[in-house]
Amino acid sequence: MADAALRLTTLAEDLLGAPLPVRLRAWDGSEAGPAGAPVLIVRHRRALRRMLWKPGELGLARAWVAGDIDVEGDLYEVLDRLAGLLWERGEETRSALEAVRDPKLRAAAAALLKLAGPYPPPAPPAEEMRRRTGSRHSKRRDKQAISHHYDVGNDFYALVLGPSMVYSCAYWTDGGTLEDAQRDKLDLIARKLNLKEGDRLLDVGCGWGSMAIHAAREYGARVVGITLSREQAAFARKRIAEEGLTDRIEIRVQDYRDVKDGPYDAISSIGMAEHVGEVRYREYADILHALLKPGGRLLNHQIARRPEPHEEAYEVDVFIDAYVFPDGELAPMGRTLTTLEDAGFEVRDVEAIREHYALTLRRWVANLEADWGRAVRLTSPGRARIWRLYMAASAVSFERNRIGVNQFLAVKTPESGISDVPLRSRVWNEKAQGT
Repeated sequence: MADAALRLTTLAEDLLGAPLPVRLRAWDGSEAGPAGAPVLIVRHRRALRRMLWKPGELGLARAWVAGDIDVEGDLYEVLDRLAGLLWERGEETRSALEAVRDPKLRAAAAALLKLAGPYPPPAPPAEEMRRRTGSRHSKRRDKQAISHHYDVGNDFYALVLGPSMVYSCAYWTDGGTLEDAQRDKLDLIARKLNLKEGDRLLDVGCGWGSMAIHAAREYGARVVGITLSREQAAFARKRIAEEGLTDRIEIRVQDYRDVKDGPYDAISSIGMAEHVGEVRYREYADILHALLKPGGRLLNHQIARRPEPHEEAYEVDVFIDAYVFPDGELAPMGRTLTTLEDAGFEVRDVEAIREHYALTLRRWVANLEADWGRAVRLTSPGRARIWRLYMAASAVSFERNRIGVNQFLAVKTPESGISDVPLRSRVWNEKAQGT
């Protein structure tokens, strides 16, 4: 009798203490769960072995990357339904997983073992990062982490990001394209930095050179862009040569801790601070402050997490750490602001653009899905699945206010107190529609 789906559904609902919000289809063709709901497919019983040997998120992640589990229907709806259940019950679920003496958990493990079969666990997918050398956020280890994420092929990133080649939150207006929104984001940053002809700009974590090109071409800035990815640097230099801007832009493969040629008039750091790590963040802020001239400006564009009730309990997301951004860490917005102030900056503006990132991620996912076969050929089936899941899940996280993204405009204000920031740096809608 084909009943694996029913047995799995019953087991999941017993552990969660709530109905499973998706339909489940098992490897034996059986189905269980609410009719009409999106379907979570368990393609092979080895998915259960992965989850038995690595209970929690890592086991699920390995099963997804390997293709042992999949989704039929709207991926966002599946993630939204499961995320709501797991986030609301996250602490309870983690404590149950750790309580190995709990009779309910032991019974569940025995039931899963019968379904999974008496076999050893499959090897982790090849895309998982396991070998890390050096202490956390040392220069050597940071370079490894950056290479793992960014050196997966410029053509793959071009497919996902589109012509703008900007890998950070866009800035949306009604009816605009992804390219329009990314251009508007770069221009917003340039205007916040008050870039002028001849200004020296340091772009920390310059990616494929888009901010450097925009600042040089549209504002006449002289730009130094730094990255730890050799593939990014090669791509950026080629773009810069094609734009005829080699006399205005220098791209270096360099750690931010090794930049010694200040002062700069302005610094942009767009989506880079997430890689710095809590143990290095004050050092990072101190270095950027020292590299600016008096009156110089920093635009720090950074993803933030919600504060934890007990901050010491914060843990890096297991899936993200193993497959996407190794050693990446998110800080609450307030901690970033305090660190910038402790380093000597005057923070003049903080703009929260959380919803903009959800829109951006959905466009990237659409690009990936529209050319899925080529994405797989350019990387691997596992890598394409990683990017699809992490971007879609991140979109849901932004939409649900689990994470946000903020632009901090900070000034190295001189002793005179003259910041050179306009009295009204932003213009708000004077009256909401319909009021």
